[in-house]
Amino acid sequence: MTDSISRQETRKSGASKPDSSPGLHRCLSGNHLDDTSYYTGHPGVSEAKTDQDMERDSTIDLEDTDTDGASSISPEVIDGIEVERDVELGREKTQKSTKSVRDPNLVTWEGPHDPENPKNWKIGRKWAAVLVVSSFTFISPVSSSMVAPALTSISSDLHIENSIEQSLVLSIFVLAYAIGPLFLGPLSEMFGRVIIVQVSNLVYLFFNLGCGLAQTKGQLIAFRFLAGLGGSAPLALGGGVLSDLFTAEERGKAISIYSLAPLLGPAVGPIAGGFIAENTTWRWVFYATTIADAVIQIVGLFYLQETFPPVLLGRKKNKLIKETGNQDLHTEWDVPDRTIIKALSVSLTRPFKLLGTQIIIQVLAVYMAYLYGIMYLVLSTFPGLWEGVYNESVGMGGLNYISLGVGFFLGTQICAPVQDRIYRELKARNNGVGKPEFRVPLMIPGALLVPVGLFWYGWSAQAKTHWIVPNIGAAIFAAGTIIGFQCIQTYIVDSYTKYAASAVGAATVLRSLAGFGFPLFAPYMYAALDYGWGNSLIGFIAIGLGWPAPILLWIYGERLRTRSTFAAG
Repeated sequence: MTDSISRQETRKSGASKPDSSPGLHRCLSGNHLDDTSYYTGHPGVSEAKTDQDMERDSTIDLEDTDTDGASSISPEVIDGIEVERDVELGREKTQKSTKSVRDPNLVTWEGPHDPENPKNWKIGRKWAAVLVVSSFTFISPVSSSMVAPALTSISSDLHIENSIEQSLVLSIFVLAYAIGPLFLGPLSEMFGRVIIVQVSNLVYLFFNLGCGLAQTKGQLIAFRFLAGLGGSAPLALGGGVLSDLFTAEERGKAISIYSLAPLLGPAVGPIAGGFIAENTTWRWVFYATTIADAVIQIVGLFYLQETFPPVLLGRKKNKLIKETGNQDLHTEWDVPDRTIIKALSVSLTRPFKLLGTQIIIQVLAVYMAYLYGIMYLVLSTFPGLWEGVYNESVGMGGLNYISLGVGFFLGTQICAPVQDRIYRELKARNNGVGKPEFRVPLMIPGALLVPVGLFWYGWSAQAKTHWIVPNIGAAIFAAGTIIGFQCIQTYIVDSYTKYAASAVGAATVLRSLAGFGFPLFAPYMYAALDYGWGNSLIGFIAIGLGWPAPILLWIYGERLRTRSTFAAG
């Protein structure tokens, strides 16, 4: 308590003398993702750290020091180097650099239980943010697929004459998902996650409305792409919001809900789109999603509050400067010459640097992209199968998408509690020390369900069995897909804590490109191979990609992370 009071008095006086108490002191702050880090080498002096500095820090000799329960400082960032990865993985000790001295002008959290730290928010406030972000993440993918049942009507009205252009109307939205996060990520680091999510959502809202008003196919395709750019924000930034709010052991359930949204959306969208297209005009497909998104936007203004610690601490610093007049106050993220251009240069290069150098990301990103691509490929087969082969109406054919929704939902309900339970049990067996590899075991049943579902769906559809049989196969495939997605996402976040945004961004780029490209060749593949061998082909590839990945990560994951300058040790 005395130490806390003396620090506040020092801030008010503007003094910059270091604390004379012996030993090393930790300069600590809240969890952050993928931001330029800083350390305090001398009192009142901050040094910006480049990528090279960050990599060099991994070679600094660190000494382990016991953390005592009486400490009033949360062991999350040491010298600006985030060690939340160690805290969340259950280590009893934190590491601190011999560079460290106390900086009396450093603005940080007021102890480990500071109520302003998003990790200490009340549970209702946390889950309100989770639900709003998940709703944003749901409505955007709904728009990506809701147009599918209306493609025939759109093609007739806007003179779209071939299957490639039809598929482009559907998948151009997903292509924007690969581009938007590269720009939105650094903007969120400068201005905050929530403001970027909400402004981007307005961009999505207006251009999605523009799609409904489009008079030519060129206008529709262009507006779909721009709407996708805006709609990519919650997919790019939502995971960061969850990381701000929850520790690793708490994060599983939140991520299960959040990661369900972008997969459930493409399944729910065509159900509603089918009935809308059948009973009204295709333009109401876009009007309906615009109205729903406007409601979510209004709710978000009240219940989605900023969670990004650098922004929150920046606001705290500005408030203290006004109150004390001490212009030397700073946070560890302050950079006098930081610009959007510099932030963009890091954002545009680091995901590809990680993708080019990190074997873990390469393996998981390719598998995740393949899952996402075949999900959109399967979605693209539904109209032809149910309306063409089974002679169902547009509305009734849309109901078959429920099978995918059921599979996604069941996969989530299985994955979330089981994954957290496995993590806790393996951590307990490992002397209370957690590892990202404890997320791997559940990837194995997920990797088994994907090809089983594809084989089941493809051959039963080709044999024209009862409609329930292909739907069961689709549900099995969907369950395996969501389990794979959730395990991959949590493993990446746990492995690349500081660079999680860039790591997830690298996977997102590949995933979105696959979601864009796979439906384009689907008509030609199924025309040549039919449903049976077509689905068998992608099922065999899923075996080749999905089965070795968890085994390799379980055996070599920790060794690869130890050698990496980016991953958590």
